Amino acid sequence: MNDPTIERLRVLVVDDSAFNRQTLAGMLERLPGVEVVGRATNGKEALRLVFDLRPHLITLDLEMPEIDGFAFLRLLMQRRPTAVLVVSNHSARDDVFRALELGALDFIAKPGSDVSPELRSIERELVAKVELVRRLQVVQVQRLHERAAALQRAPSGGAANVGVGPRAPSRVAVAIAASTGGPPAVQHVLGLLPRDLGATVLIAQHMPARFTRAFAERLDRVVPMRVVEAEDGDLLLTGTAYVGPGAAHLEVALGAAGPVARVSAASGLPATVTPSADRLFRSAVSVFGPRLCTVVLTGMGSDGTEGARVAHGAGGLVLAEDPQLAVMSGMPQSAIAAGVVHEVGSLDGIVRSVLDFVVRATV
Repeated sequence: MNDPTIERLRVLVVDDSAFNRQTLAGMLERLPGVEVVGRATNGKEALRLVFDLRPHLITLDLEMPEIDGFAFLRLLMQRRPTAVLVVSNHSARDDVFRALELGALDFIAKPGSDVSPELRSIERELVAKVELVRRLQVVQVQRLHERAAALQRAPSGGAANVGVGPRAPSRVAVAIAASTGGPPAVQHVLGLLPRDLGATVLIAQHMPARFTRAFAERLDRVVPMRVVEAEDGDLLLTGTAYVGPGAAHLEVALGAAGPVARVSAASGLPATVTPSADRLFRSAVSVFGPRLCTVVLTGMGSDGTEGARVAHGAGGLVLAEDPQLAVMSGMPQSAIAAGVVHEVGSLDGIVRSVLDFVVRATV
């Protein structure tokens, strides 16, 4: 995609609503160093403009005539991988995750209907996401395409949950931290874990409220393990993955029957830091101790580093995605720089280490 020394970020706005195109373009043009080089009303027009204008970033509506956002993403990632921010309303949550699986970098939730003056309320989030895109390198955008292609080739494993035997309160846990670029990475990891994993999986994926339930439901359909959005008081069972709710923190406590989920509101904090991986990791250490494996995946910032430090000190295993393979290197690089990571590897390598750990910890 873009060279980090680039002076102006070239943006293409794609939306079939003239009001939305004008509003988004206006917000973007007020940002220093950003140039809106084109506007498109559908995927067909957008594909032509991508090659004519060579934008660094595309804001994309998914519901459009002629060629919709999904077909556009498939063709774009095959022909000219480019950073894409999906702008979608809350009612189309499942569509957002389809788009991320096809290679979109991230999404912004519209506050209301498709065409609404309230669209201006996303300006603060749009600014943050644009700044994130500025830091991307060509190889990172290509990685989005490669991960999307891998997910399209992967067999669906959701049906494998049928006939799974009784799950027991877990004595072993795998806690995963992820932010930007995380949903496809988390799906890749869970897709390689068996449905009868002898551990519980806890996921802190930074994401807005109202989207994490759809994320969990989609994962539950396509990976072997059972996946749910965590609710306060849930007994943490083997062979089950719990996604922390958006705009909340997921933590772990010891209940009468075994480990339980504790969910507390994180009102006022941006989705870029909730659910907190540090809080999840630290609380999981207090319950699982050395039977905890923490995993730090793609994302900006340093969330997970301090929690991983506590897990490392308690004798648990700390894994990090190779920063050179991650879509966003910040979170894994922070943990590695802190000296608390035992193993660094690809997503496939992380899965192998997780499986080895669970076998050792359950003996």
